[in-house]
Amino acid sequence: MKKTFEKVYHLKLSIKGITPQIWRRIQVPENYTFLDLHKAIQAVMDWEDYHLHEFEMVNPKTGMLDKIGAEGDDFDAFGGPLVSEKKAKLSDYFTLENKEALYTYDFGDNWQVKVRLEKILPRKEGVEYPICTAGKRAAVPEDSGGVWGYEEMLEVLKDSEHEEYEDTVLWLGDDFDPEYFDPKDVSF
Repeated sequence: MKKTFEKVYHLKLSIKGITPQIWRRIQVPENYTFLDLHKAIQAVMDWEDYHLHEFEMVNPKTGMLDKIGAEGDDFDAFGGPLVSEKKAKLSDYFTLENKEALYTYDFGDNWQVKVRLEKILPRKEGVEYPICTAGKRAAVPEDSGGVWGYEEMLEVLKDSEHEEYEDTVLWLGDDFDPEYFDPKDVSF
């Protein structure tokens, strides 16, 4: 049985530390858990879910910063308690527009994605959620070395004489364009 919902969260996802910015706008059901959101972020960023992840967000009931992650990881990397992403609902945290969470993916590369609730909208009949409505620039490739590694990779791609050019193109594929993104290409 499908869970019903009346409202949709219009979220902006922005990878921190990269200029020009890489971002996506998605709409998800209000009854999503943070695990559902994690899966949606993986899809729109074209990541493969190879690495650990965690959300950080102020709990509106306690005013304290909660770390929300995978069940079984009872403690975060620094020993604090972890709220189960399977149980934590977006609607319990994103209570007002403009609320923000931080999503960290791959603690080695340390990709940080700002998740901002831009609008709470009524559900549209006939639309299958989640959907990606907009975005800019290709997502960073999995295991690209964090912000600095990604920027270095882009510099290599500008110079076909660079000693790492062929290996980088082989790894990324001939068709990688760091400026290309089309929301219609996203498959949830």
